[in-house]
Amino acid sequence: MGSATGTKSQTRTVWQKIARRVRVPLGFVVAAVFLVFAHPSWHTLAWSLLLVLPGLWLRGYAAGYVKKNAELTRTGPYAYTRNPLYLGSMGIAAGFAVAAGQLWLGLLLVVLFLAIYVPTILSEESFLRGEFPSFDEYARRVPRLLPRLTAARFTDADVRGGRFAAERYRHHREYNALMGAAAIYAALTLRMILKH
Repeated sequence: MGSATGTKSQTRTVWQKIARRVRVPLGFVVAAVFLVFAHPSWHTLAWSLLLVLPGLWLRGYAAGYVKKNAELTRTGPYAYTRNPLYLGSMGIAAGFAVAAGQLWLGLLLVVLFLAIYVPTILSEESFLRGEFPSFDEYARRVPRLLPRLTAARFTDADVRGGRFAAERYRHHREYNALMGAAAIYAALTLRMILKH
């Protein structure tokens, strides 16, 4: 029984490492598949903005708070969800699934999110748990992905000073998400124009 549990844990750890390594290159592959098979319309593009724009905003907002590997961020969007960057990415992906006008592309995005981001989130939580003694209390009060309705309040001295900083947004190069989304919209628009 003990060895089976150990083997399952090792397999999970191996998959978490693989998922972390392949998520960015796989994103480019998925974007290429998306652009080849998408059948956008002006209506699907317009509706997609209702998901893509909030997703981009959330990612940008979160990037301005987080100090990766330096502190446990619990302010701003991190007081509502432990993974606002991934939640924003989900919104963006869902928006582009709507823009594509193809149900199977949306289902593909869901499967890829579950296969890649769930292990990545678990791996990151394992790291944070080892680095920051207050992580377990934070995890008890703030949900992993779907946000709370009100911000969790923390009294630690290091939490009180947490504010959005534009330099952190730039340091994390979060503007790349905005440029990437703009490029995908441009490609989808060009495809529609050339088809008519």
